[in-house]
Amino acid sequence: MVDIIQIKDLNKSFGDIHAVQNLSFCVKEGDLFAFLGVNGAGKSTTIHILCGQLQKDSGSVIIDGADIEHCPDDIKCKLGVVFQNSVLDAALCVQDNLQSRAALYGLTGPAFDQRLTELSKLLGFEDLLKRPVGKLSGGQRRRIDIARALIHKPRILILDEPTTGLDPQTRKILWNVIADLRKNEKMTVFLTTHYMEEAAEADYIVILDSGKISAEGTPLELKNKYTADYIMLYGVDEAAVKLLNVEYEQVRDAYRLTVPNTAKATELIVKHPEVFVDYEITKGKMDDVFLNVTGKKLEGGAGK
Repeated sequence: MVDIIQIKDLNKSFGDIHAVQNLSFCVKEGDLFAFLGVNGAGKSTTIHILCGQLQKDSGSVIIDGADIEHCPDDIKCKLGVVFQNSVLDAALCVQDNLQSRAALYGLTGPAFDQRLTELSKLLGFEDLLKRPVGKLSGGQRRRIDIARALIHKPRILILDEPTTGLDPQTRKILWNVIADLRKNEKMTVFLTTHYMEEAAEADYIVILDSGKISAEGTPLELKNKYTADYIMLYGVDEAAVKLLNVEYEQVRDAYRLTVPNTAKATELIVKHPEVFVDYEITKGKMDDVFLNVTGKKLEGGAGK
């Protein structure tokens, strides 16, 4: 797969604050790319530069083969952005909001009507078209935010904490839609999130801390590098667990053993088959990865 986003040696400062420092990474076409960091880590600054809303101090940003410095308008047409805070006009109805947005891309008349029908069916808001946005619930408004970002069929969808504060059902609907778009339209998704179970589904993750990359890799690579493996052991007494000579804690009706990796878990199981009659092995979670990498907790949902 080709790199649809290429960022090299990107820098941006605000006075004495170095928001982004020598940032370099690539995003593969069609990937779900997760960009993680606590508030103030530099995520929003990077996104605003990608979207052409901020001028970089130095470095290069190439999107779909075009330099953002030389082709900003072309690049903006390839991006759809769902900001953390809704940018819809609360006084206008849903259809008018989307129609005014579509007109900016030259999408009018029957072409707009067709796209509106597609998106309203995909996101399930056919019955909301004439309702003022200000009268919508948070989940309903989020669906319209995403429709607004998708109205011109962008190649890259940037989601800045898109599901914060949403109920689980609405979050599931939105992620099903995004999965469908990635599969059928090969859309690239650039995600920031505080929900680690969303980040755990990414193809690639970059963790940002104080404007710099602290860690990057696939979820599995990061879990293998920055967390331990755990064995939940059932139906044994503590005396047997102590003989294994590993770190453990009692969890309800089981013992949770901590081992450095899967190889060590396998070694224990093979060596003590009489103890490991009923057990399960799990990797550390993305929450553990983030905490071990940055020393900070990322507020949000529990993570895989």
